[in-house]
Amino acid sequence: MSDAALDIYKPDEEVEDVSYLRAGHSLRSWFFTTDHKRIAILYLASITFFFLIGGIAAALIRLDLLTPAGDLMTNEGYNRAFSLHGIIMVWFFLIPSIPNTIGNFVIPLMIGARDLAFPRLNLLSWYIYIIAGFITLAVVLGGGVDTGWTFYTPLSTMYANGMVVATVIAVFISGFSTILTGLNFIATIHKLRAPGMTWSRLPLFIWSHYAVSIIFVLATPVLAITLLLVAGERLFGIGVFDPALGGDPLLFQHLFWFYSHPAVYIMVLPAMGVISELITSAAHKRIFGYWFVAIASIAIAVIGFLVWGHHMFVSGQSIYASAVFSFLSIAVAVPSAIKVYNWTATLYKGDIMIDAPLLFAMGFIGLFVAGGLTGLMLAMLAIDVHVHDTYFVVAHFHYIMVGGTVTAFFGALHYWWPKITGRLYNEMLARIAAIVILVGFNLTFFPQFMLGYEGMPRRYHVYPPEFQLLQVFSSAGAGLLAVGYAMPAFYLLWSLRRGARAPANPWGATGLEWTTSSPPPKHNFTQQPVVVRGPYDYPLEHPASRANA
Repeated sequence: MSDAALDIYKPDEEVEDVSYLRAGHSLRSWFFTTDHKRIAILYLASITFFFLIGGIAAALIRLDLLTPAGDLMTNEGYNRAFSLHGIIMVWFFLIPSIPNTIGNFVIPLMIGARDLAFPRLNLLSWYIYIIAGFITLAVVLGGGVDTGWTFYTPLSTMYANGMVVATVIAVFISGFSTILTGLNFIATIHKLRAPGMTWSRLPLFIWSHYAVSIIFVLATPVLAITLLLVAGERLFGIGVFDPALGGDPLLFQHLFWFYSHPAVYIMVLPAMGVISELITSAAHKRIFGYWFVAIASIAIAVIGFLVWGHHMFVSGQSIYASAVFSFLSIAVAVPSAIKVYNWTATLYKGDIMIDAPLLFAMGFIGLFVAGGLTGLMLAMLAIDVHVHDTYFVVAHFHYIMVGGTVTAFFGALHYWWPKITGRLYNEMLARIAAIVILVGFNLTFFPQFMLGYEGMPRRYHVYPPEFQLLQVFSSAGAGLLAVGYAMPAFYLLWSLRRGARAPANPWGATGLEWTTSSPPPKHNFTQQPVVVRGPYDYPLEHPASRANA
């Protein structure tokens, strides 16, 4: 253990120092494990598989849009392709990506715990996720679904021809995995912190996951009941959303977006937590305005419950309600902006080393700011009426969700990879991948802002020829983006066999996770940690070279 570690640890109960990767090699030892670190690896493999499936659907969409006539797929086939892409990417990749993989792995390490509060529930959450995923794959093999990822009524209840009920049940089941994860994180953060780990000493990654866990627990049941009502109306005609039976189709939109807009922050709040860790480590200095960043996470979670109506500006809701939702949608940008300003101030005059995690973090900040500013435009009633249901909305959504969440996920994966595997990757290839992803993403989605502003509606695969040039740029960018996303799979897997051994703290970072071995012991620490310093208590010795294989 390093000298820096001894400053914040006091010896207590000694445990056997055996790497979690060596604690059993059979399939049973993996599929019946209650070790949060192994469960995180199971989630990582699972979401990578679903990311590949969703990416294939996206590739088909972009290939089809190369020509105005939509030559590759039929109308029905295109509807099913973008529905599959949205459903898998939202519920089986974006929502669980950071919390269930990186969060599962590092949260107990960050707070000095031996595991999550409910290890068996943690394993159960993965099995529930897998069951939901298998049902979704069965839907794909059975012909797919054509409602889009939003399941809008009356399309989903009366007119859709695909396997709507099976898809709805899959998403319903996946929600239980989300709820169990949120409950586990909340209980762990409250009850299992190491001695001395007060709320004012929590890493910002923990604050962001605490906020997102509140959304998990409070918002997900609303979606679950809403989807059950959709299935009930489609199967039994119960009349919740059908006006002919006394229902209201706008009720579905209220219920769906009451969950689904907080779900945006389910995806982006963990990403913000990642960026806080990456920025402080790269700048090698304390975060600027710790409490402002921490409280901003809670504020985003709270205000996020109050802005769902901005999805319904053209759906016939009261103009006065729309004005209130417009104001609240602008207000939620304030805590988000606080984070961006504080990250920037943290980098100012920092002892910066430009490694791959920092490049991913800087990419996140740029893409998130672009997505946030266009979100403010969409919060304006006059602008939203003009660009609603156009490619402008598609671009905005992807700048936040894909440009933000996925970029942060890759940044987190590179940052904690030495801790997860005990191996170092090729730093130069990682830097190239970060740049390729940034360039490919902007080439893919920035033209879509122009397409949408000029009137190109989303979810159409036959379009006027004057839009083709921008569509070709977007498809070319998607190809470059795919290369950038594929690159880490090669050099990270290569590092497992050929990478140099990772030291306990290759980044010279603070935090309890960097004071244990790489990879960590089965029970995380060889002695009970006792925290006596505040978070991000730099400077530590700055490593001369980081994560170079």
